[in-house]
Amino acid sequence: MELKNNRDNEVDSWTEVNLIYNAALRQIQTKMEILNDEFQHVHRYNPIEHIKARIKTPESIVKKLKRNGYESTISNMIDYVNDIAGIRIICSFTSDIFRIAEMIAEMKDIKVVSVKDYITYPKPSGYKSYHMLVTVPVYLSDRTVETKVEIQIRTVAMDFWASLEHKMHYKFEGDAPEHIKEELIECAKLVADLDDRMLTLNEEILAMSGEKEEA
Repeated sequence: MELKNNRDNEVDSWTEVNLIYNAALRQIQTKMEILNDEFQHVHRYNPIEHIKARIKTPESIVKKLKRNGYESTISNMIDYVNDIAGIRIICSFTSDIFRIAEMIAEMKDIKVVSVKDYITYPKPSGYKSYHMLVTVPVYLSDRTVETKVEIQIRTVAMDFWASLEHKMHYKFEGDAPEHIKEELIECAKLVADLDDRMLTLNEEILAMSGEKEEA
């Protein structure tokens, strides 16, 4: 696997790419952890169950570039691969997803490039998640690099479903048997129903707790 360099005086090696994108991931992960801590302090509630962060492997990046008709260069990586750095935020309830997305959008040093709302508009496969492509400044000794990070926000149930779909996709190389696809769509409906019922139940519990406190 070889990544050539077409840029001068910028990012010029996989090592530097790795350093910069890891720095961007750490910044966003730290911001989310602080946000979660604040919610616990103010509201006695944690909207974030856990956070997963990863850097895409060079092999996966090269495969994606080739699939989209681009030469395997450092500059093409940075320009055309938006998910080199990815962070997944797992929430308890669907209401938390939009709350967190709104807070991310309001952070002054994070710029939202694009949003894909697969919660309101799920994919035909049943996939549900909220995707944000953002940039965050990474401060180096001689320059600042605006670095892209893909943020995915979903519930625990959505993440469980997406994990199985991901395994299926790679197992069958995107050509799974029709009955398995149909079963997965049915499971997605069950997951959506479960998320809705759990949210309703949680809201009822909170309402009852508020009534007890007032009494």
